[in-house]
Amino acid sequence: MNTNETISVASMHPIVPMPASELPLNKIICGDNCEVMRTLPSESIDLVVTSPPYDDLRTYEGHTWDFYGVAWNLKRLLKPGGVIVWNVNDATKDGSETGSSMRQALHFQSIGLRLHDTMVYRKTNPMPLTHNRYEQEWEYVFALSKGKPAKWNPLMRKNATAGTSVNWSTRAVADNAARRSREEVTTTKEESQRGNVFEYVIAKDRIGDHPAPFPSEFARDMIMTWSNEGDIVLDPFNGSGTTTETSRNNGRRFIGIEVNAEYCEIAEKRLMQQVLF
Repeated sequence: MNTNETISVASMHPIVPMPASELPLNKIICGDNCEVMRTLPSESIDLVVTSPPYDDLRTYEGHTWDFYGVAWNLKRLLKPGGVIVWNVNDATKDGSETGSSMRQALHFQSIGLRLHDTMVYRKTNPMPLTHNRYEQEWEYVFALSKGKPAKWNPLMRKNATAGTSVNWSTRAVADNAARRSREEVTTTKEESQRGNVFEYVIAKDRIGDHPAPFPSEFARDMIMTWSNEGDIVLDPFNGSGTTTETSRNNGRRFIGIEVNAEYCEIAEKRLMQQVLF
């Protein structure tokens, strides 16, 4: 089988997990994600980067998906120390947000994963809407881990106040704030870990007719943070292939699963393009 070949699983019955040596690396698999994931060996995936359809905000070509089945399979597939990056948002129904994003995060906790970090994906150019609430500019990004994350490569940022000092022994603090136990002067470094709000321009690199691709910069930042070169990255909602292409471009191995044959074809075409450095 050639690298980057699309695989169909429509006739894979009965479902029996394959040996780890036969893991379909660097492939797009066209089929139901739960059915496909049940064929993959346990503890074989280093990182999951994905964005499932949010409530009914996205039409998904008539396809439905099983959140509880996906969650169970992802936990089984993660290696110890593996991380799931889960990008979701809520619909608004009858004037109320559904709250399904946080319920999903809590379910992952209930089956034994850590809610290691709650990050924010902020759109710098959100679509303007006419309603009696502030514009929806951001989405949840949950980092869910199987134990302590095995990989942590924090993205850094330049500090505008580099070189300035603070004398903590004389600085006034609120009564309920953490206090220094000794006299101490700290100096701001040139760089520090960036915050957990990630801002991107949306739709600038949209490919094909997929209704909700996330920016390639988002996939890159998550992949670089939570994995190392050679690691295996899975996207069970691969869509037009942003995660798989970005994984390939950054020295990771990958598996993409997508139920929509048209999106599988788009993702395959992206993988056929040469990597430009």
